[in-house]
Amino acid sequence: MSEQAKEVVEGDGYAVAGLEGLGDGPGFRKVRTSLGVTAFGANAVIMPAGYQSDAHFHDEQEELYFVHSGEIEFEFGDGSTQRLGPGGFARVDAATPRRMKNVGGQDAVYLCVGGKDGYVGRDGRRPEGEESAGPG
Repeated sequence: MSEQAKEVVEGDGYAVAGLEGLGDGPGFRKVRTSLGVTAFGANAVIMPAGYQSDAHFHDEQEELYFVHSGEIEFEFGDGSTQRLGPGGFARVDAATPRRMKNVGGQDAVYLCVGGKDGYVGRDGRRPEGEESAGPG
């Protein structure tokens, strides 16, 4: 049985890492750069309690946020706010201003994935000779 990957490990056609292997302290962890992702942008962010990001928007890329831990309040360009906890998702159009604030009492961790030009469709296939392992 293999040990849990912490630092970046690269193999033939893949790369894995734990959050702690991507950097230290609060702020951005460059998932895309560290793991060699080329199809979309991806960053993990460690946000200290009480911290509020600057408002921003994009020219082209839609973003999807996933809250891993903590509680984050998202404020959108129309003035509305939404609070998300662990397991929460937010999709934001490129041109929509957004800002995030950690409203919990501890560090919050979220993943942000950005891209443009749409979904490529269901193109997954099993390698020759592989059978289904069950649902999924």
